[in-house]
Amino acid sequence: MTIRSLAFALTLVLAAGAARAADTAPVKAADGWLRVLPGSLPAGGYVTFENTSDRALSIVSAQSGDYADAMIHRSSTEGGMGRMEMVDSVPLPPKATVAFAPGGYHVMLMQPKHSVKPGDTVTVTFTLSDGETLPVKLLARPANANGPKD
Repeated sequence: MTIRSLAFALTLVLAAGAARAADTAPVKAADGWLRVLPGSLPAGGYVTFENTSDRALSIVSAQSGDYADAMIHRSSTEGGMGRMEMVDSVPLPPKATVAFAPGGYHVMLMQPKHSVKPGDTVTVTFTLSDGETLPVKLLARPANANGPKD
């Protein structure tokens, strides 16, 4: 077997292993979208996470190459007053789904590095408590959007 054949065979084995690992990732993301506000105002990112594993995990941080800063926040209403607070982590219980949605958890994206307009796609990479990272594509939607498809 030549070195070229050996290198090709090794590449195929590694690619197959990477594909299998991606299929068995413990956390999956779906329906990612981003509410874009005018100018350089912060954008809110929303996505549904599914922890398919038998162990508890948490989302501990987020970052995006399209924004200078990304923070995980939770919106809530207490006594008729709306509030928003930054959180250190979001629990992902085993075999459960957790939604980042308007009025609850979301990723706050601040200081866009370029113009982001409805129809664009932004990638946010979430870091999990086990050190794994999960890149998620968010579809930019207008300021009046309430979901990924409305």
